[in-house]
Amino acid sequence: MTELRFSAAKLVAISMLAITLGGCVVAAAPPRRYYTGPAVVVEPPPPRVEEYGPPPSPGYIWLGGYWRWEGGRHVWVAGHWEHPHPHERWVPHHWVHERDGWFLVEGHWERR
Repeated sequence: MTELRFSAAKLVAISMLAITLGGCVVAAAPPRRYYTGPAVVVEPPPPRVEEYGPPPSPGYIWLGGYWRWEGGRHVWVAGHWEHPHPHERWVPHHWVHERDGWFLVEGHWERR
């Protein structure tokens, strides 16, 4: 009888663990990529056409420039060469229009 109680207790413990973990979804919260200040009501200008030479080393990729909101106006941030991250792709900076205005989504590396 003791062995049966032990098995039943073990079964209850395993069942409780399964119930607890069964409804649990573990996912990393996506980082907030929006501009952290107030909404920008001035639409960003079109991206500039940047001229650039060859990469500094084989395998480097060009990360294009973007408009940043600074001091009450849009300021161009020039692009640059960067070595790619393994198993990731570059998502460029871009502006998103929402009800309150424009928000900058920062460029970032994202898993493929």
